[in-house]
Amino acid sequence: MPDNELVFEVLRQIEEAADKIVTRFAAIRQVSDLTGSPAGVDKLDAICMMLIVIGESLKNLDKITNGTLLPRYPEVDWKKAKGMRDIITHHYADINAEAVFYTCQDKIPQLLATIKKIRRDLR
Repeated sequence: MPDNELVFEVLRQIEEAADKIVTRFAAIRQVSDLTGSPAGVDKLDAICMMLIVIGESLKNLDKITNGTLLPRYPEVDWKKAKGMRDIITHHYADINAEAVFYTCQDKIPQLLATIKKIRRDLR
């Protein structure tokens, strides 16, 4: 049986990281906003760090729930969410800003909504 306090803490960490991505991405309109200036690159770096946090936290969540929690919420591709962490961590010099842009624009809002739903369901 997983430690519920630990599960809630990991979910909180994921939600906090996703919220930071949403906030940092709010002013981004196109990929060049992330690559065309030192400030944009800093924002890209900060977003990537939060994507790493999310991926690592999802891996930890799977570990402490014996892989039983996330599959109950198929609206998110959890494997890809965890894999994004591996790509960023191990191939950072080759980060594809378009992939990060797409992830922030199209995937993070759903992930955030789902994490909030999981937290509500577990209460």
